[in-house]
Amino acid sequence: MIAILGSLLLVLLLAAGMPVALAMAVSGVAGLYAVGGLDLVMGMVRSSTLSSVSSYELITIPMFILMAEFIIIARIADELFDATAVWVGRTPGGLGVATVLAGAMFGAISGSSTASAATLSSTSLPAMMRQGYSLRTAGALVAITGTLAILVPPSIALVIYGIVADVSIGKLLIAGVIPGLLVAGVLCMIVVGMSLYRPDRMPPGRPRRWGEKIAVLKVTLPMLILFGAVTGVLYAGIATPTEAAAVGALAAMILASVQRRLTLRGVAQALVNAARISCMIAFIILGAHIFGYFFTLTQATNTVVAWVGGLDIHPYVVMLVILIIYLILGCFLDQVAILILTVPVILPIVTGLGFDPIWFGVLVVMAAEIGMITPPMGLNVFVVARYTGRSVHEIFAGIMPFFCILLTLIVILGLVPEIILWLPGRMSN
Repeated sequence: MIAILGSLLLVLLLAAGMPVALAMAVSGVAGLYAVGGLDLVMGMVRSSTLSSVSSYELITIPMFILMAEFIIIARIADELFDATAVWVGRTPGGLGVATVLAGAMFGAISGSSTASAATLSSTSLPAMMRQGYSLRTAGALVAITGTLAILVPPSIALVIYGIVADVSIGKLLIAGVIPGLLVAGVLCMIVVGMSLYRPDRMPPGRPRRWGEKIAVLKVTLPMLILFGAVTGVLYAGIATPTEAAAVGALAAMILASVQRRLTLRGVAQALVNAARISCMIAFIILGAHIFGYFFTLTQATNTVVAWVGGLDIHPYVVMLVILIIYLILGCFLDQVAILILTVPVILPIVTGLGFDPIWFGVLVVMAAEIGMITPPMGLNVFVVARYTGRSVHEIFAGIMPFFCILLTLIVILGLVPEIILWLPGRMSN
């Protein structure tokens, strides 16, 4: 009963607009006070402030964020879009395909979905509009392409899941590669299909000479170096995720310096941004740690696991319900908060049903990915709307074809776990 009351208090605080971290901390402290009084509260708070953020793996997060900041300074995304636009040539929906490819490559070296959406909004969106794309289609494409950064490595969401779930972060990051490529490939096919059906809304690109195509290959070289510096060393077992993140941040800073776009002011701003976002995530982890300890004391997790295990229904039905819950939560809550708040409760149920935690982590992140383009929140849609100065409703209206295909991909990956687990299963240990 106390666990239920604590959960209701958390929901009420979130509905009242209290920040997620503070809402979890307040409801957790209230629950602990009800269970053991002031002594229990003070002992827990004193220990949690250090233990919840003392994990060595947490260093991965500010390093990935810092890498994304340096990449933005280097303006790699602008060049990536131009290079891909040259290579797709007269492909139906050429600029749309170029947007997806550039977004996938930018996501593979940034790890920030909102940064990817913002960057694409300032680069590919104006180009598509000039070529005759409707804002409804172009804005939706940019919003959903930006979500690729939350799935392909380096993914901050997968890092957080790995820390909370206590599973290999390296294998999680590698597990996101094939699903990320699959999503990008399917998005390209949708763009081509839509262009063939309605060429007036998504016209083909103009043809380019082979000389131009060869010339722009040098633009993709920095991207390949950064991707190799992070994903390659992880897959080969040369470095831990934390070390790989540090190497990536250093490589991104060197790249920005070589291109003569790195200034002392830019470095200071990048450090401040990385510190601010990292502190926000650490605060959420602290609040979740307090609330999670309250849940553990009340034995709520064990009770739920035992109850689900006693149900006479197929495990995949339970998994379907869990993913639907994540899709709903993704419409209202920040993805980081969702992972930190729910994984400690849900993961024991999932593993108790015999499912792999790495496979589940990728599915959960994909559900969070859909949440970033789903009303009423749809953070990426709001980012695109802010850059275009147009209504979010107009962009949400163009999301539906992409939304449906992502749901279909989650179902496929859920029914065929080998698609996710094949690549991490071949990693060097």
